[in-house]
Amino acid sequence: MFTVYVLGNIASGKSTACRYLESHGAMLIDLDELAKSLYVPGSDIVNALAEEFGWDILDGEGGIRRNVLAARAFASPDTVARLNGIVHPVLIEQLSLRILDPVCCTVSSPRYPFAVVEVSAPTGFEDAFGLADEILVISAPLAVRRARAIHRGMEPFDFDARSACQPDEASLCNLATTVIDNAAGDNSLFEQLDAWLLRHGFGDVVDKEEADV
Repeated sequence: MFTVYVLGNIASGKSTACRYLESHGAMLIDLDELAKSLYVPGSDIVNALAEEFGWDILDGEGGIRRNVLAARAFASPDTVARLNGIVHPVLIEQLSLRILDPVCCTVSSPRYPFAVVEVSAPTGFEDAFGLADEILVISAPLAVRRARAIHRGMEPFDFDARSACQPDEASLCNLATTVIDNAAGDNSLFEQLDAWLLRHGFGDVVDKEEADV
């Protein structure tokens, strides 16, 4: 199955782009949500996180108090790297199971024409880039993204702390096969995504499905 990773810094429009591609037939995998699904009380990964960031990140039932973990894990680039070192190996394994076709004796068509993997934190995840056929970056300048986030209700200090743990736009774009400029924050995002879909032969997926119905 054709797989595209969609990268973008906070308030870039990455999630909007991913959901738009999902509406056009993609299987969407949100790495943040996939990671959270691994936080099973008593599991090796939960115990490792507690040892690294403090046992008080766990609630009374042994689950992760995500706000406490986030506050500590995103405090600095070093703490982000420590979080990634624990989570990423397991995450890559689980991602592989979802996007790689199983080896079997029969040939079957994939349920989805392509897969979209939403990657919020690409730093340290480069080892998994080999699973992607394309890297798509949704880009917008820092000042634009900051204004968007604050307008949506995020505290300025929260945005600044999270942004400091992310790559700058130039470094992020250097990872890309394709860059989509979302500085305007208008329908041009969808127009560029439509062009991408057509270029890869996915532009008529929704129309075909509706015709079959």
